[in-house]
Amino acid sequence: MTKRIAVPLPKAYLLLNHGPTVLVSSAHDGRQNVMAAAWNMALDFDPPKVAVVIDKSTLTRELVEASGEFVLNVPSRQQAAMTLAVGTQSGREVDKFVKVGVGATAASAVGAPLIEGCLAWLECRVIAEPHIQKTYDLFLAEVVAAWADPQAFSAGRWHFPDEHRRSIHYQAGGNFFATGDAFEV
Repeated sequence: MTKRIAVPLPKAYLLLNHGPTVLVSSAHDGRQNVMAAAWNMALDFDPPKVAVVIDKSTLTRELVEASGEFVLNVPSRQQAAMTLAVGTQSGREVDKFVKVGVGATAASAVGAPLIEGCLAWLECRVIAEPHIQKTYDLFLAEVVAAWADPQAFSAGRWHFPDEHRRSIHYQAGGNFFATGDAFEV
């Protein structure tokens, strides 16, 4: 029999929380922000949909609710310090783009910016679900444009060029790990 240890229920999320961390960028009415989000996932293929948790106390939430748009940016290991910084500071108190040195460029289909240096970018339009947004801080969105760094993703597969250009996965307390090597069965 496989050995098992009990995991306290408040820490059960850590057993699943190792998908790629994303940077959620948002903009509305001349304001922009970026935050880190470990709780995100793909939902559907056609049309492509995603889900992300955006806490009601954040500036990102305010901007997403006002604009109905956001970008999920997939940062690399070389961006881990920046990811932690934008995830632990409030956009209401500092301009993260200036203070943290986050570079951004215009998206093609939404008003939220694309974060420079990332591995991938998903431009998204919110699918209004007021109950789950209010109750669970969960936002569903349709992906209206998607981009990837061709050095890290092509022909429908990730192929990270080096240890610094791998997706990162946040666990808690400032701890990340990077995606490992791909293998085929």
